[in-house]
Amino acid sequence: MALAREVGRLQPVASNVAWVGADHLHVTLKFLGATDEDRLPAVREALARAAGTASAFTLALRGLGAFPTPSRPRVIWAGAAEGAGALAALAGTVDRELVALGVPPETRPFASHVTLGRVREPRRAPRLAEALATASERVFGTVTVDRLTLMRSDLSPRGARYTELAGFALG
Repeated sequence: MALAREVGRLQPVASNVAWVGADHLHVTLKFLGATDEDRLPAVREALARAAGTASAFTLALRGLGAFPTPSRPRVIWAGAAEGAGALAALAGTVDRELVALGVPPETRPFASHVTLGRVREPRRAPRLAEALATASERVFGTVTVDRLTLMRSDLSPRGARYTELAGFALG
């Protein structure tokens, strides 16, 4: 896959990054943080409703970047192009469903992206910024988005470990 090759190209200039494994790449529509087990059934129901309102769509991945900035990154990402509007609409529906449960609403606009890695110790990274700039418009391929998943993430120094708690087909 083109994206995996690109991550391999970045690794020598980003040694302090915990890379997400190819089998765990995902888009976060809403981050819940620590959630009590007794609230999970209601969260599952809300996500099932949100998934039922959307149809499957194609998402194209294009360009690399970093939050907050490429020169001082904390998160390295691949951007979403075609399908980003459908993804943002789904994120908005998820947000509204969860707000109804008392989860605080998102205050920032949704930024469609796939997290590739998290910087362990943020600092200036001019070589990484240059490498990201060379791939700012590169197309990495497409993926069919046909499922919404409730995930648990456990962070460790070696990176995040993800566990699927529930999954819902779109439409």
